[in-house]
Amino acid sequence: MPDLIKVAKFGGTSMADAEAMRRSAQIVANDPDKRLIVVSATSGTTNHLTSFCESVTIPEKEELFRTIQKKHTDICNELQHPENVRKKLDDVLNELRKYTKIQVIGAREKDAILSCGERLSSLLFTEIVNEAESGATWFDARDVIITDDAHGNAEPDIKEIENRSAVKLRNLVKEKRVITQGFVGSTPEGETTTLGRGGSDYSAALFAEALNADVLEIWTDVTAIYTTDPRIEPNAKPITEISFDEAAELSVFGAKVLHPATLKPAIRKSIKVYVGSSFHPDQPGTWIVKETSEKPVIRAISLRRNQTLLTVHSLDMLHRHGYLARLFEVLSKYKISVDLVTTSEVSVSMTLDTDVQSAERNHLSEKVLNELRSFCDVNIEKNLALVALVGNNLHATAGLSGPVFGALQETNIRLICHGASSHNLCFLVDETKAEDAVRTLHQTFINK
Repeated sequence: MPDLIKVAKFGGTSMADAEAMRRSAQIVANDPDKRLIVVSATSGTTNHLTSFCESVTIPEKEELFRTIQKKHTDICNELQHPENVRKKLDDVLNELRKYTKIQVIGAREKDAILSCGERLSSLLFTEIVNEAESGATWFDARDVIITDDAHGNAEPDIKEIENRSAVKLRNLVKEKRVITQGFVGSTPEGETTTLGRGGSDYSAALFAEALNADVLEIWTDVTAIYTTDPRIEPNAKPITEISFDEAAELSVFGAKVLHPATLKPAIRKSIKVYVGSSFHPDQPGTWIVKETSEKPVIRAISLRRNQTLLTVHSLDMLHRHGYLARLFEVLSKYKISVDLVTTSEVSVSMTLDTDVQSAERNHLSEKVLNELRSFCDVNIEKNLALVALVGNNLHATAGLSGPVFGALQETNIRLICHGASSHNLCFLVDETKAEDAVRTLHQTFINK
C-alpha cells in the first residue's frame, strides 16, 4: 500500500521517443507513490493529427498517417518485448487509417482522431514502465473523464468523474501502477471528446481531484517556474515555492509552464502541485502550495504577446446607465472574451488576446465592428504586449507604482490595470518594447 497517492503527468517532450520515455519511466520507477501516470501524445503528434483533420485530400491524409505510424512503430521496435504491445498499437493505427478515406472531418470524428495520439503514447509508455518494473497497467481515461458533448473543448462533469473514479480507479491505483491518457474524455453515451489544447495538464488535475491525491506532479522540459522567461532575461531565477494564486496569475498572463485551467481542481482539494523537468529530474523544481513561507511583493514577471486594444468612445456614456451593459452584450453575443478593462467618463478600453483568433474567438469581424459603431466610435490598436508583475499585496503596497513606472519612463504605457487583484499589476506596451520592459523590471525588482 503506497504511503501517498501521487498523480504524475508527463508532457509531449517527455514522450518524444524511446529514450525520453525510458528517462520518464525511471522517474516513475524511483517513486512507489506515483500511482497514476497521465501522458500526452508524443511531441509533434497532435500537430500531425490536427493537420490530418484539416487536410481535404486523401494523399495528404495518407502521408500524415504514414508519418504517425512510422514514429510509433519505430518506438515499438526499440522495446525489449515489442510483441507485448504491437497488436494494441496496430488496433489504434488501423482505427486512424480508416479516416484517411474521409475528406471532410467533422467535430466528432476530429476528437476521435486526436485521441489516437495519447492512446498510442500511453500504450508504449506502459510497456516501457514495465521494462523498469513489472505490474503497470494501461487504463482508458474515457472510462472516468466524463464530459459534455462540446467536441474540441469539452467541459468535464466533476461529479460524474468522481463517481466513476470511485468505482473504476481508486482501488486499482492502490494495487497497481496505472498509465492513462491526458486530453481525452467521453460523453456519458461513450463518444470520444477532447479538453482542448493543453488539456493534458487539466486531465491530470481532474484525476488528482477525483482520487483525493496528495500531490500532482507536472513533468515537462523546463526545470521549474522561473521569475521570468529565461530566453528574455538570462538572469531569471527558478522559483522553489509559489502560491496557487500567484501561479494562476502567471498562467493567465503568459507563463507557458501550466495550462490556465490546471490549477482549478488542485485548488478545490488543496492538492500540492510540483513542476519539474523529466530531462533534469535531480534539479529542484517548483512547488505550488496554498500558503507559501515567503510572500514577496513581486515574485515574477510575465509577458503575453499579440494583444489587441479595443477602445470605444461615446458621449452617451456620460452620466448614463446601461451603456456598459449594451457594450458587453454585443461582445458576449459574438463570444469575444475581454481580459483587462479600464474606463473613463466617455471611453472604455479593453484588451483581447489575438493569439486565440485561430480558434475563431476574439475575432473582431466587420459584423462585430459595425454593431459597435452603431452606438460608439471604435478604435483598434494591435501589435501590443501585456506585461504583468505577479506577487503579493500589490494593491496595498505603498510606493510601488512610482518605482515601477519610473523604471519605464522611456516606455509608452498604453493601459494600466492595478488594484483589482492583490496578486498582479499589469500594463500594455508596444510589442517591440516589451522584452526590454521585462528585462528592466526584472533587474530593478528581482535581481536587485
